[in-house]
Amino acid sequence: MSAPFFLRAREPVAGLVRTAASRAPLPSLGRLRTAVCALFALDGFVFGSWAARVPGVSAQVGADHSTLGLALLCLSLGALAVMAVTGALAARLGAGLVASLAAVALCVGAVLPGLATSVPQLCAALLAFGAVTGMVNVAANSVGVQVEGRARRPLLSGMHAAFSFGGLGGALVGGLAAAHLDVLPHFVVVAGLGLLVTAWVVPVLVGADGDPAVAREPVLPRADRAPMDRPTAALVVLGAIAGATAYGEGALTDWGALHLREDLGASSLLGAAGYAGFALTMACGRLAGGQLVTRFGERRLLVGGSLLAAVGALLVVVPSSLPVALAGFGLVGLGLANVFPLAIARAGALGGASGIALATTVGYTGLLGGPPAIGFLASTAGLPVALGTVALLAVVAAVLTLTLDGATVRMPALRRPAWTDVLPVVVPVRRGAGVYARDLRLLAVS
Repeated sequence: MSAPFFLRAREPVAGLVRTAASRAPLPSLGRLRTAVCALFALDGFVFGSWAARVPGVSAQVGADHSTLGLALLCLSLGALAVMAVTGALAARLGAGLVASLAAVALCVGAVLPGLATSVPQLCAALLAFGAVTGMVNVAANSVGVQVEGRARRPLLSGMHAAFSFGGLGGALVGGLAAAHLDVLPHFVVVAGLGLLVTAWVVPVLVGADGDPAVAREPVLPRADRAPMDRPTAALVVLGAIAGATAYGEGALTDWGALHLREDLGASSLLGAAGYAGFALTMACGRLAGGQLVTRFGERRLLVGGSLLAAVGALLVVVPSSLPVALAGFGLVGLGLANVFPLAIARAGALGGASGIALATTVGYTGLLGGPPAIGFLASTAGLPVALGTVALLAVVAAVLTLTLDGATVRMPALRRPAWTDVLPVVVPVRRGAGVYARDLRLLAVS
């Protein structure tokens, strides 16, 4: 099968885009970081707004539980369908430009579910909405990895914290809006606010593509890698780590409150408090992610976070005490906080934008398959047993991390020379038959 025309015409399109980007002023590191955080927060706010209005949309189209589940599946399928293409586009045209276009598409796509008046229309709307959210995910993570490389500090977890806080804000505003606005006017307001944010971040993101130090290809050039040396296996493992933990996030989001209410007799308020505690500890853990990586290193944080999430998941399902279960929700959020962003950041360092797309696609299969798998297991073995698989997969994520070469999961370099005096250098190290990128170091030029 031949490549799409926009990938075959690499030189004319990419050349024009890079020329335009090179003429844009290069934004400062602080301004670029703020713009990327704003993009993550916008993505979270739009998605949180949608999640808060799912009951209203369901009533608007007359969907029952089974048909609503099918429509929600279209949302995930749309996201998975475009991730690989988005990574290829970011590698060719620049992650900043693709992120800018995806942000505009996200604001437009947010209105589509509000226009649906039937289940088929809702499925089509969510397929498109999922596609633009998938584009934003890959593009925003690609720019975030560039920011990390420029700052020489682990920053992606903090950017994902902006997504978490944006999601909490969107859900809160959406819940309040449900009492006063219909679905469509609410989504139009969300889209308008999103376009205002996008108008500010677009020049910054496009300007970042003009940075001559930003490489759009993987860390190890293709010419320097034999076919068996390509880090595809490591990217798949990193995606599996992300997917095993995203499974827990999706499971607790969709089934956690129901478990608290049906199995532990919690009120509706306490049932909602379980998810709120999970989301809040995850957001706070991501805020501290950069400091934790600097202190402990990626390997320890990935393994330790996964095991902490496993302990928390057991506390959710094993005891009959509601306070202990609520504490377990908080531990799961804290443990999972940095696993997904760290896995994606490492995939970006190993494989560039295409590596991010591959790992994100693999990772999102966990988020996609988690809730249906929990539902199937709950119907045969009970909801507590089904949710116990969250602990099992968290342990799997820890074991998978230990299988990665130490060069693949990096220890951050703490020495920070001035940006004007450094060049990106890759230090390869041979382990057996494979070649891995030890670190994306910025070494002073002598």
